[in-house]
Amino acid sequence: MTGGAGFIGSHIVDSYLALGHDVLVLDSLWEHGGGRRANVPDRASFVHMDIRDENVDRIFKEFKPEIVSHHAAQHSVAISSRDPKFDADVNVTGLLNVLEASVKNGVKKVIFASSGATFGTPERFPIDERTPQFPTSPYGITKMVAEHYLRFYKSEKGLDFTALRYGNVYGPRQDPNGEAGVISIFIGKFLKREGIRIDWDGEQTRDYVFVKDVAGANVLALEKGSGGIYCIGTGVKTSVNQIYRALVEISGFEAPVANGPKRSGDARDAQFDPSLAKKELGWLPSTKLIDGMRQTYDYFKGLAVPV
Repeated sequence: MTGGAGFIGSHIVDSYLALGHDVLVLDSLWEHGGGRRANVPDRASFVHMDIRDENVDRIFKEFKPEIVSHHAAQHSVAISSRDPKFDADVNVTGLLNVLEASVKNGVKKVIFASSGATFGTPERFPIDERTPQFPTSPYGITKMVAEHYLRFYKSEKGLDFTALRYGNVYGPRQDPNGEAGVISIFIGKFLKREGIRIDWDGEQTRDYVFVKDVAGANVLALEKGSGGIYCIGTGVKTSVNQIYRALVEISGFEAPVANGPKRSGDARDAQFDPSLAKKELGWLPSTKLIDGMRQTYDYFKGLAVPV
């Protein structure tokens, strides 16, 4: 499991361990990536290593994984825009290093964390697997390129894959600092009883999918979805203003709101049709947004240090 110390990856590790699988986590713990050593359970093996490291092949030889879940990535759109070469180095060269090690060491399948960012700003919603991909950030470009490499390695080298294009994933362990999801950022501010900033008019929407539901898709992909690429979302559009009002309800605190301008490149809407994932993986999200937000709020509240 690459990136298994991160927000999404660590929940997948928990799910795999719960099924009795042996799990090795390979993670660089990059300060901007959200990986935390504390996120890795004792029952999982851990290797502190970058996916670009030539020693990845040695780790694969020693552990002999049957399936590789590849979630290590440079995931920041802002960083990718500032430094496209670094973004491509991690997300493309790093991927190729993992794929080569997989082929050499008899890995049967790679489960890949792709992204809704590969679509850019579509003309129609909801987004599904047939929606044209026109990524507007280097991050989205590298995720799209990775999907093509996965197809190549399957057809030419016999390495199976399943790729999952995530919507806006939220939940416990998401870093509320820096370029995180709006839900975790807002929760951090609400718990500190601070004001929040809402950019644009707050009516821009996203498809928020709970991290434990995402982990469930990764469990199903262990045995299903050969050569498939799937949209992983809820099919529901939720505005930033709705997120704010839900947190007021959950917390009982009405955080002061300051308005900001539209962010450069910010898409107006996002909504994913999970029908193919339901049909071929048997996956559907089961967590209502308000319930997932409540779980996330309670998690961060439990971490708060009493004053």
